[in-house]
Amino acid sequence: MIIPIRCFTCGNILGNKWEVFNELIENGYDTKAALELLGLNRYCCRRMMLAHVDLVDRMLRYTRTDAAVEISSEQYSDENGSESS
Repeated sequence: MIIPIRCFTCGNILGNKWEVFNELIENGYDTKAALELLGLNRYCCRRMMLAHVDLVDRMLRYTRTDAAVEISSEQYSDENGSESS
């Protein structure tokens, strides 16, 4: 899930601040300092940034290639011990 465009409570725009916030955190900024630098002073906006879980990155770790393996009828009969005609 991507960050909501606006704060649910006050309507402040947050969508353009998410990537900058993550970069600041990765560069060693304290969370409080990063939020203040972005101008997020209301606790509702801070909550939106701090409580967000970026599920897209977590879901991209998993692939569907394992689930999409096709088994031919010959392979299936060999695995089950039955002889094919």
